[in-house]
Formats: sequence, C-alpha cells, structure tokens
Amino acid sequence: MKLSALVVARNEETRLPACLAAVAFADETVVVLDRTTDASRAIAEKAGARILEGAWEREGDRRNAGIDFCSGDWILEVDADELVSPELAAEIRATVSTSTAARHSIPVDNHIGARLVRHGWGASFGKSAYWGLFRKGTKVWGRERVHPRLTLTGEAGAPLHARLRHEVDRNLSETILRLDRYSSARALDLRETGDPDPTSRYVRRFFSRFWKCYVARKGYREGGYGLVIAALAGLFPLVSHLKARDGAPDRR
Repeated sequence: MKLSALVVARNEETRLPACLAAVAFADETVVVLDRTTDASRAIAEKAGARILEGAWEREGDRRNAGIDFCSGDWILEVDADELVSPELAAEIRATVSTSTAARHSIPVDNHIGARLVRHGWGASFGKSAYWGLFRKGTKVWGRERVHPRLTLTGEAGAPLHARLRHEVDRNLSETILRLDRYSSARALDLRETGDPDPTSRYVRRFFSRFWKCYVARKGYREGGYGLVIAALAGLFPLVSHLKARDGAPDRR
C-alpha cells in the first residue's frame, strides 16, 4: 500500500524543514503551499516533495485539493507545525500494511512554547486527536473557512497509540490572538449561511463549552493554561456571532 504524507503550509519556512524530515518515511510527500511568499517552496523542493501551489480562501478547499493531489492509497495529513515521531512513523507503517479499516485517529500532544498542554482541548479551539490517517476517498472537508466539518465514509479502525507533536503556538499571547483570527473567519461563514440563534444562546454555549473543556476534559489539571484554553473555547462561538451580527471587518 502506497502512503502519501500531505503537509499544508503557508509561509512556514521556519517549521517546515523539521516537519518534512519527520514524514520522509512515506512513499511520497505532497506539500500544499497557499499564497506562500517565503522560502517554503525551496524547502519543499529540497525535500523531494511534490508541490501544489495556489490561493484558497477556505481551509476545506485547500485541504481537499491536497488530498486529490496525493497518489497514495493511504494519506497521512499533518500541518507544518506538527512532528511525527519515529515511534508514530513505525506504527503508521504497520497500520497501513495490515488495516482493513478506512481511517484511524492519531492522538496529539499540544505544546504552547515549551509547555506540554495535554488536557482541556476541544470545542473548536484545539484537538486532542484527529482523523489523520485515512484511505484516499474516505475523508472530505467542508467549505467552512475555519474548523471545516468532515464527511467520513467507511469503517473506523482502532486509534493509534503513538502521539503526534503539535506546536500549537509559540507562547500564550499567540493562543489568545488566535481567538481573534479564528472568530473573524467564522463570522464570515455565519454571514453567508445566516445565524438564526440569539445572543443568549451563545452566552449559554460559553458556559457549556467552558465546562466541557475545563471539567469534562480535565483542563483544570493544566492550571492557568487550562483555564485560559477553556475560556477561549467558550468565547469562540460568542465572539464569532457578535462579529457576524455587527459586521466586523474581515481579518483573514
């Protein structure tokens, strides 16, 4: 079974070399470069990757284009800020050679700077695991600008055990700023599709999302980091709604 490693990047010349080196075990590497102006293309060429360049407004369109460009039977989808360990690489190789399933989830270790933050992620602000290994044709991204929905077909296999390293943000300031960027993109989606819900519903969602991240997903074990992540996860839908309602400027 042929395995394609798919890496989506935009101006990631600092982190791309390590990411590509970590997926060199795949039969091919595909790099999708979205409106890139730095040295990312030269880095991808040096690594021997197949390159797809373009300009995509929507995250789902960009990712689907990369999936279509892959020639492998199986696809490992990672971002430039993610690193596959040798243990995970070996488990992926073993899985694609024996699995009869359509997809497998990969657990994620999220880092903010040097700090490993394992608990409390979710509610559209982070991922503790994702469908990162799948057969081509079984995973399609939606057209939302941020956190696009997934359409999955076929049987889910057992989750992998080795963990992917995700360098989420360089520091806590970047994590907080990400709320503004994500909510602006989400506001554009809400304006296009319509947002029938009143503000009061989003206020209730703030508390339910906060509880899910801080309590149910044990964000409290991360101290202040878990508190901030839970608050940001709760604020994301509320701030997006307010921006969409009040016509906030596009900050893509």
